[in-house]
Amino acid sequence: MQEKTRYSDEELVEFRELIVAKIEKAKKDFDLLKKTLANQDGNDTQDTSPTFKVLEEGATVLSREEVGKLAQRQAQFIQHLQAALVRIENKTYGICRQTGKLISKERLRAVPHATLSIEAKNLQK
Repeated sequence: MQEKTRYSDEELVEFRELIVAKIEKAKKDFDLLKKTLANQDGNDTQDTSPTFKVLEEGATVLSREEVGKLAQRQAQFIQHLQAALVRIENKTYGICRQTGKLISKERLRAVPHATLSIEAKNLQK
């Protein structure tokens, strides 16, 4: 029996639906992170003693940096998912870029933007 070289159109539709759902959720999460970064509510340190004010401002800066990193990672995740949609359109989705073999469905369901099979990923270590 000949080995499959690509996923069928029906399988690609299944993956497309999974990816679109993940993009929608990721965009909501990203918007929430952006709002958190932009939030300038009344929780400032104006009425706090100088010692605690420094500590609070330091914690605020650290928190904003962490939220910024999370937002950056979320934006990158969305880009990877959108690239996966392009590969679906091109009918190259699910093909390992290193080995040329199909990436397992289980892996693609867990990491829908994957471009390497487990075999290729293990060779990188």
